[in-house]
Amino acid sequence: MAVTFLLIAFCFLLGSIPFGEVVGRIRGVDIRKVGSGNIGATNVLRSLGKGPALLTLIGDIMKGTVAVAAARYITGDPFIEGIAGLSSIAGHTFSVFLRFRGGKGVATAIGVLLIYAPVVGLATVTVWLVVVAATRYSSLGALVSFAVLPLTMYVLDGARVKVIIAVLIAGLLIMRHAANVRRLLKGTESRVGEKA
Repeated sequence: MAVTFLLIAFCFLLGSIPFGEVVGRIRGVDIRKVGSGNIGATNVLRSLGKGPALLTLIGDIMKGTVAVAAARYITGDPFIEGIAGLSSIAGHTFSVFLRFRGGKGVATAIGVLLIYAPVVGLATVTVWLVVVAATRYSSLGALVSFAVLPLTMYVLDGARVKVIIAVLIAGLLIMRHAANVRRLLKGTESRVGEKA
């Protein structure tokens, strides 16, 4: 029990590392004060360009991947693996280094899925890419791909425990996109490729 608690705490701290903020600071920019104010790769792309956005994306994905990999190595329990991944996503969205504020968690969630349920992870990325290509709204791609995540997990994996984890991940990410939903409905949401 103590080992599991320490593992989950580690994953939360790992997820809390704000790569977008770090990359922005290196470039002399407080990413939280430009564009949408989000620390994720999409805002870094709009505000700083492709290179910094790619570094942010890789860092955020790896947080989720390392969390699940660590849990798999230590416990080998799919439920704990899922909770570890969820903890890393929660750390990203409520970073202890940013006074419990953070990003939306999409890239970190993708990192979790790519190792937790690889086929489901690839399917989720594919849905996101299709929606973004059709609409140029990154947030809409995230909302659609994670709204269907529990169903995708059920169809492509089927493990009950993983479906439960998928529901929890989907709920957290949709909750974090509430402001984006309001902007989408108002027609004021920024599109991919627009400058901040």
